[in-house]
Amino acid sequence: MFRKTTMRRAIAEAIVIYSAGQLLAMVPPNVWPGLLDPVVLPVTWTLRLALTILPPVWAAMRVVSTRREKMSRRFWWLGPQLALYCTMAGALVALMVGESNAFGPTSGPDISRLFSSGHNALSPLSFFTGQLVTFSLLLIYFTIAVVCTRLANGGFLRFTMPAGKGRVTL
Repeated sequence: MFRKTTMRRAIAEAIVIYSAGQLLAMVPPNVWPGLLDPVVLPVTWTLRLALTILPPVWAAMRVVSTRREKMSRRFWWLGPQLALYCTMAGALVALMVGESNAFGPTSGPDISRLFSSGHNALSPLSFFTGQLVTFSLLLIYFTIAVVCTRLANGGFLRFTMPAGKGRVTL
C-alpha cells in the first residue's frame, strides 16, 4: 500500500520534503531557550540533514512500477528532475525568506539583497552561481540515490547459483 502512487505525486512529495528542510534551516537558534541549545541544535541539524537526504529515496520508493521493472528511462530521469525542482524550490526559499547556514539565517531575503548596494548586496551572477553549485551537488547525489534505491528495491543482490538439480536463489 505504501508504494502506490504516480511519478508526479512522488516528485511533489519529494519537493515538499526538501522545502521543509530548507524552511527548518531558517529557524534561528535564539528562538529556543538557552538551556535547550545542547538538545535542540543537534536535533534540528539531524532533522535538516534527513530532510535533505530523504527526497530522492522517498520518491524512488513511492512510485508504482511493473513487476519486472528495476530501472527504466523514467527512473534514470527522476534524479535530475528532482535536482532541478528542488533547486528551484531552494532558490524560491532563498529569494523570499533568505539563506541559512548551520546556525540559522545569515541574512534577509535575497530578493531585497539583489536590488541593494553596499556590503550586504548580492549580485545576480553570484546568486545564479550559488544555485548552479547547489544544482550540481543535488544532481550527483539525487541520481545516485535514485539508482541505488531502485536497484535495492528490485533485488539486485539476488542471484541464482549455477546449474544443477539443487539450484538455489539467494
